[in-house]
Amino acid sequence: MQLDLREIPEAPANFFIICNGQSTTQVKAIANNLLKTLKDDHGVFPNHLEGQATSQWILIDFFDVVVHIFYPDAREFYDIENLWGDAEKASFSN
Repeated sequence: MQLDLREIPEAPANFFIICNGQSTTQVKAIANNLLKTLKDDHGVFPNHLEGQATSQWILIDFFDVVVHIFYPDAREFYDIENLWGDAEKASFSN
């Protein structure tokens, strides 16, 4: 899911990308693949990265875009989509 935060003055980024994996191993794999692809194909490195130790919620900050990769229970608990309910939402299927 993509949240477009550009019209929200207090937003910390322009976009949030939110997804989840079905296990902590998959959450970590998604994050590692994203980091490798952006580095290898585009020379892009994150400003900040956290959450890899437990892989319940990995946050990757690229300044204007923040990627949130959740374990399902953590995604439900933090409910980022509703926290930023004023944002325009776009969903994508795999």
